[in-house]
Amino acid sequence: MSTLTVHKENHVANITIESPPANALSSTILKDLSNELDQIEQDSSIKAILLKGEGKFFSAGADIKEFTSFQEASDYEALASKGQQLFHRIENFHIPVIAAIHGAALGGGLELAMSCHIRYVTHDAKIGLPEINLGIIPGFAGTQRLPRYVGSAKAYEMTLTGVPISGEEAVSYGLANQSFSDEELLPAAEKLAETIASKSGPSIHQVMKLIPYAHTSQLQEGVKKEAAAFGRVFGNDDAKEGIQAFMEKRKPQFKDK
Repeated sequence: MSTLTVHKENHVANITIESPPANALSSTILKDLSNELDQIEQDSSIKAILLKGEGKFFSAGADIKEFTSFQEASDYEALASKGQQLFHRIENFHIPVIAAIHGAALGGGLELAMSCHIRYVTHDAKIGLPEINLGIIPGFAGTQRLPRYVGSAKAYEMTLTGVPISGEEAVSYGLANQSFSDEELLPAAEKLAETIASKSGPSIHQVMKLIPYAHTSQLQEGVKKEAAAFGRVFGNDDAKEGIQAFMEKRKPQFKDK
């Protein structure tokens, strides 16, 4: 069973994450999304992708329960690298990927959204990187992409406090393009996708190649260092306590080691 549903119409591929209740990004979802991108690459009729989540959230984070099955730092580093590679692929995809975000895009969910090219959000969506509350850090390039959009100062604040911002705030900081009411979000995102998909395919492909030149050449170096740090952090006692506290729905007791 796939964790995604896909509907193709008017040159747009609508991809919906369906992994209730939180659409947490498991390795299965990452694999299914990669497989779907493989299919879309072979379909020259598709000129835009609209990515959304079923239920209450776009994606409320990575699958923390899956993390508890890992033992070695190398396992966590491998997971981070796998997610980073997929999100790098999305960011450099030959057609635009539009994220329609409702409810929440937290942790891995925000990291996925930041790899998309355009983000439409609901006014009151929760947007953030709360990993530090669990004694861990972002692992899917969150520390590298967030400063691009909100600047270093705000990225420090968001990542070090773990406190999310609203969809409206995300727009004001440049993290999202526009915010809408819950009822307006999908129609607006669908209209945007169809507008883009009505343009010339070769022109779209060239734009998608050219805009990334504006990005710093240091991103991939930072992404590698993040994956290694992600692995190291997961080996410490605070990470174990943070994850256990999350599972038990209690406040963690960090020992700073």
